[in-house]
Amino acid sequence: MEVRNSANPADVKRYDTEALRSEFLIQGLFSPDEIPLVYSHVDRMITGSACPVSKRLKLEGGRELGVDFFLQRREMAVLNIGDPGTVITDGTSHRLNRYEALYIGMGTKEVSFEPEAGSAPKFYLLSCPAHCAWPTTLITGEMAVKQALGTKKECNERVINKYVHPDVVKSCQLSMGMTELAEGSVWNTMPTHTHERRMEVYMYFNLPDDGVIFHFMGQPSELRHIVVRSGEAVISPSWSIHSGVGSTSYSFVWGMAGENQTFSDMDGVPMSLLR
Repeated sequence: MEVRNSANPADVKRYDTEALRSEFLIQGLFSPDEIPLVYSHVDRMITGSACPVSKRLKLEGGRELGVDFFLQRREMAVLNIGDPGTVITDGTSHRLNRYEALYIGMGTKEVSFEPEAGSAPKFYLLSCPAHCAWPTTLITGEMAVKQALGTKKECNERVINKYVHPDVVKSCQLSMGMTELAEGSVWNTMPTHTHERRMEVYMYFNLPDDGVIFHFMGQPSELRHIVVRSGEAVISPSWSIHSGVGSTSYSFVWGMAGENQTFSDMDGVPMSLLR
C-alpha cells in the first residue's frame, strides 16, 4: 500500500509537472493478479483495484491501517469495469457483471476477488473510514440512479450513474458513481466547482490507447493540469476544482468522502474567475 500525505494549496502553486503527478496521479491500477492500493491522507481515502486472472485475490489489511482486518473500521465500494467476476465477502459470493457495483459494509472480515474461466474482471476499489455498519449490497446497472446533464453545443453531454448514493444504498460516508460521456462530448464538470466538505477521486477509462485526458485541478485562480490516460486516477482535495477534457469521449468513476453525502453540495466557480 502506497501512502500519500495531504498537500497544501499554497505549496502546490510551486509544484512542477513531476511533483503534481507524484502527489495526485495514481498509476499502476488494474495490474493482473495484483491488488495495488494508494492510501491518501485526504479524508483517508484508499483507491485501488483487483484484477484476478489466474487465482483468487484476497484483500488484506496492513500496518498502515493498524487494524486486524481491512474493513474493521472502514467501508468499501467495488465497481466492475471489465468482464464478469465474483467478489466474496465472509463466504458469500456476489457475481458482478460489467458496470455493476458492490457496497461492502464495515466489519466484513474477509474480502476476495475471483475470475471466471476465460474472463478478465477489472474491479475498481474505493474505501474510506466508517463509524457505523450498513449491509453489503449488490447494485445493478438498473438500480443506479441516472441523471442526464450537459448539451451537444457545450460538448459535455453525459449521463451520471449514481451507485453508492442515499437514493440507492445506505453507506456511512462513501459515495460512488460513474459518468459516461456521449460520443462527440469531451468536457466533464465545466463550469467547474469545488466542495470544501468532501474530497473526490476521478478514475478515467474507456479511452483508446493514444487517448488522453487533460485533468484540471488547483484553486480557481491557480489552475494546474495533469495528463491522464485510461485506467489512471486523480486525487482531488476538497480545495481543488476537478474537471477534465479528453481527446475523445470517455467514462470516469467518481468517489467522494467527507462531511456529508449531498451530491448537489457544490461551490460553483464562475468561468470568469478561472486563471
